[in-house]
Amino acid sequence: MSHIAVSHSPENESYQKQGYLSPIRVMSAEEAARIADKVAGIEAEHGVEGADILRSNTHFLFPELYDLILSPAILDHVEKVLGPDILCWSSSFFSKSAHDPSFVSWHQDLTYWGLEPEDIVTAWVAITPSTRESGCMKVLPGTHAPGQLSHSDTFAANNLLSRGQVLDVDVDEAEAVDLELQPGEMSLHHVLIVHGSEPNQSDLPRHGFVIRYMPTYCKQIGGRTTALLARGQDSYNHFDPVPRPLADMHPDAVAFRAKSNAVVKGILMDGAKN
Repeated sequence: MSHIAVSHSPENESYQKQGYLSPIRVMSAEEAARIADKVAGIEAEHGVEGADILRSNTHFLFPELYDLILSPAILDHVEKVLGPDILCWSSSFFSKSAHDPSFVSWHQDLTYWGLEPEDIVTAWVAITPSTRESGCMKVLPGTHAPGQLSHSDTFAANNLLSRGQVLDVDVDEAEAVDLELQPGEMSLHHVLIVHGSEPNQSDLPRHGFVIRYMPTYCKQIGGRTTALLARGQDSYNHFDPVPRPLADMHPDAVAFRAKSNAVVKGILMDGAKN
């Protein structure tokens, strides 16, 4: 059950009804291009390991991304739907190279996260163009309202989800809305809205920096994990704090991230059969 005292702003009322807000400008195209260059640099320097670096809690390792999570341009909108006391639970890049067959099946974010209550919002920040051709995120408006739905694991090839999870119920794809974004624009979506994305059929890479925000009263079920206090005060102490990295890929940050990610992976993969 939600603990949020819903405001009556048009923005929040739309979010509560539809389950998403988009598009929202949060940085310039030039700022987005700088982050795109950083992503390319990580991929070039770290090879196969680069995919893992980008895939999970990248902000633990790079001060620039840590600071982006604290950006007022993002948090001012997040606060309208979550309230003033905000944690960042995790971040990741969802990336598809040009003509990449990778996709995201229809799913709800919260399914295996082990967090409660469901007052959680995902910020999807476009670093490169996210269009229908490049495999932008698509949502089914209002599907957050019924609550958690049943999923099955597939571990399908090219599925970007950790377990290749897919809804056990049919969806009406004719109702889907494409959340097309230009570099520097953001969408917000409820943790229970049904969403997915198609392969990238364009000639350009598609990079999205994905940030999961939640009120400080949310808690982890099945273990104690980490979270970054993004705004306000945390009077609950349900999570261990995340320190700002001293430099890109600082050894202390690398070790901290590895330990934190191992705990989270155990929660996310609990009960999985592959």
